[in-house]
Amino acid sequence: MVEPNPQRRRIVRAIRNNKTTMTGIVLTVLIVIVALLCPWLTPFDPLEQDIARGDLAPGAVHLLGTDNFGRDVLSRIILGTRISLSIALSAVGLAMVVGALWGVAAGYKGGRFDAVSIRFIDMLMTFPTIILGLMVLAVLGSGMFNLSIAIAAAILPRFARIARGSAIAVKERDFIQAARALGVSDFRIICVHVIPNIANNILVVATLWTATAILQEANLSFIGLGVKPPAPSWGGMIRDGVTQLLFQPWLSIAPGIAIFIVVFAFNMVGDGLRDVLDPRTTE
Repeated sequence: MVEPNPQRRRIVRAIRNNKTTMTGIVLTVLIVIVALLCPWLTPFDPLEQDIARGDLAPGAVHLLGTDNFGRDVLSRIILGTRISLSIALSAVGLAMVVGALWGVAAGYKGGRFDAVSIRFIDMLMTFPTIILGLMVLAVLGSGMFNLSIAIAAAILPRFARIARGSAIAVKERDFIQAARALGVSDFRIICVHVIPNIANNILVVATLWTATAILQEANLSFIGLGVKPPAPSWGGMIRDGVTQLLFQPWLSIAPGIAIFIVVFAFNMVGDGLRDVLDPRTTE
C-alpha cells in the first residue's frame, strides 16, 4: 500500500486551517456551480425581449428588475457568470501554459535566449494590461474568442517572468545538478524536475490573475470591445445602465456587485494559497 505524501497532507491540512483560503474556495465553488447550472437557475430567458415589461423596478417577480428591453437583470447576471468565467479561465489557462513554458525555457537555458526573452518580457510589462488588451483587440476584433486571446496576451508576460525566476532558482539545486551529471536530457529535467517544483508559484499567480482577467473582461466589454450583444456581459450591463444610473441604479449596481464577489473570491483563494504554499509566509 502506497503511503500518503507527507508534504501533500501538510498542504491539505494547512488549507483546511486557513480561513481565508476556505472562504474563497467555498465562494469559488458556488460561483462555478452557478456558471455550470445557469440554464436551470435563470428564472427567465436572459435574451428574451419584452418592451411591455421594460424598466421594471426590483420586485417579487423580477428580483433585480428589468432593463429597457424588458430582459430580466438577474437572469442576465447569472448567464454572465458563465460568459465572464469562461473567458477569464481560458485566458489565464492559455497565458499560464505559454508564459510558464517560455519563462522556464529562458530561465533554464540562460545565455542569449534568456537575455533576449527577459528584455522582451520587460518591454511588454511596461504596458498596462488594459492597453495590451486593446492593442490585440485592435488587430483581432471583438468577440469572446478574441477577447480571451487579448487578455491572455496581456497577462502572459507576468507568468513568464515568475516562471523564469523560479526556474533559475531551481536549476541550481543539487538534484538538478545530479540529473545533469547522469546525462538526463534538458527536456526531461524541465518536465520531471523543474516544472513540478515551480508549479505552486504558478498556481498562486494563476489564481490571482484570474481575478484580474475578470476585471479586464469587464473593462473591455464596458468600452464595447468585449462580448457582442445580446449576450450578457457584466461590463456591458454596467455600460448599458450608466445612462440610467440616477433613475434605475440597479442596472449597473447589480452586475458591479457580481464582479466584486467573483474578484473577491479568487483573490481570497490566491492569498490563502500563497500563505499555505510559500514557505516564507508559513510558520
